[in-house]
Amino acid sequence: MNELVHSVPKAKTAIKTATRPAGKAATRTAAKTSPVPRTNDPARTMAGILEVATAEFANKGLSGARIDEIAAATRTSKRMIYYYFGSKEGLYVAVLEESYRRMRSIEAGLHLEDLPPEQALRRLVEFTFDHHLGNPDYIRLVMTENMERGAYLAQSKSIQELNVPAIQAIRNLYERGVASGVFRPGLDPVDIHASISALTFFNVSNQHTFGLIFKHDMHAPQTIATRRQNIVEMIVRFVRA
Repeated sequence: MNELVHSVPKAKTAIKTATRPAGKAATRTAAKTSPVPRTNDPARTMAGILEVATAEFANKGLSGARIDEIAAATRTSKRMIYYYFGSKEGLYVAVLEESYRRMRSIEAGLHLEDLPPEQALRRLVEFTFDHHLGNPDYIRLVMTENMERGAYLAQSKSIQELNVPAIQAIRNLYERGVASGVFRPGLDPVDIHASISALTFFNVSNQHTFGLIFKHDMHAPQTIATRRQNIVEMIVRFVRA
């Protein structure tokens, strides 16, 4: 599964043969001018760039993010970033893809198919709530891309593949629930997914305005626990037969 906009180019290495400097003066000169050896690890370099870029784009949006700052924070260069990702926009799309990939990867580890339908649905809603709460950068990235009307995510070659398993997991547990009489028939798995996303997303995306307007501490442990439980119950009661 391709997780980046551009494929990772093979690292280019060059071995230079230098003559040994003669005398102490030449040795001192060589010591001053010889470059510090670097570890050639493209995968690690790209992972570091993506990590820093995620925070940069989440905090400042696409237009406000600066490649210079990402390069400085990762001790790389603009040239290297463009070498791996093609452009600022290419890096932004790669960040979006990686954010979705991480969420779907963890989701796959829930093993919902091993749980009874209602328990599986509860587990999925709890996971989504916890993931969004613990990953505000993900929420801000999605909000930014919605402000861009999805223009850059539409350029991704892998985003559809990344999200197919999420809908399939809901479809499987829902169909098992209908077959066993636990869930009511006639619901769309995509709509169930939308309902879960809407409730858990709002809890993070609007926490500051909602808390300010209604003088409600959205960060209080009891508030979070109650909200989590209520969202789970809303989804289960919506689907239950």
